[in-house]
Amino acid sequence: MEHRNGACWLDVEGKPIQAHGGMITRFGDTWYWYGENKDAENCTRDGAPLSRVDVIGVSCYTSPDLLHWTHQGVVLSAVTDSPVHPLHPSRVLERPKVFYNAHTGKYVMWFHADSPDYTFAQAGCAVADSPAGPFRFLRTVAPNRRDCRDMTLYHDPVSGHEFLVHSGDWNKTLYFSELTEDGLGFTGRCFAQMINQEREAPALCYHNGLHYCVTSGCTGWAPNSALYATAQEVCMDMKLIDNPCEGPGYRQTFGGQSTWVLQAENRYWLMLDHWKPLDLRHSGYSLLPMDFEGERLTVRWQETFAGL
Repeated sequence: MEHRNGACWLDVEGKPIQAHGGMITRFGDTWYWYGENKDAENCTRDGAPLSRVDVIGVSCYTSPDLLHWTHQGVVLSAVTDSPVHPLHPSRVLERPKVFYNAHTGKYVMWFHADSPDYTFAQAGCAVADSPAGPFRFLRTVAPNRRDCRDMTLYHDPVSGHEFLVHSGDWNKTLYFSELTEDGLGFTGRCFAQMINQEREAPALCYHNGLHYCVTSGCTGWAPNSALYATAQEVCMDMKLIDNPCEGPGYRQTFGGQSTWVLQAENRYWLMLDHWKPLDLRHSGYSLLPMDFEGERLTVRWQETFAGL
């Protein structure tokens, strides 16, 4: 079995996987894939489709091998009875990420929570007792009083701290906001990176003494050139290096956009979304191997993902 990169992947029931803008991680012997459930027709205005679907929630899928995925359901659901609730269908819920907090024994989810016009721009937090949920919504917050749009989570293996990494200042700057010990708030330590570079869709890893951060440019739903940056510490200025992609369509990141870096069996894989803005439920995915030659990062196109 294998999955075609750039296309819509199917679960074990033959249904399109609804886990967009998401992440894959391992808890115990099981892989978990979290992402936006967009299994609905695009919203319309005057009969024309818009590039959004109403919020359904966050899906969770599990797999023993990264190939066969079983849908565990919507683990954080929309709230339909209050139009002002951050999880109301009319709102925006994007890029959910989950980590296990060893201090509390809880599973913590952070996501981009926004209004339809993207002016609310906060981070949402939810918590669960098990990785398959259900997750209980806690609140939304502006991290360190800054706006939050595209975001991810990053565990710094050097300090052992967890960071919410988010585009702020209307996507002008990328911020590393340190989480508290319980993972539910912010310590106040915050590092600005790539100031005025207008980067979004961060995906990070740590290799041979360097933090690597892959981002996209800010061109809406249209694909653009990925760039990667490096730093020895997250508190140091990250240096933009180059486009890591090689292969057909490399200048547009193969038609995709970064969302996560997966580590499996001593190798890193870049996870991409291939957005179909007018048919979001059929947006595709890619998992592409990341190669390191000295300090240089290369991501080469492969037609399929056939497992590890």
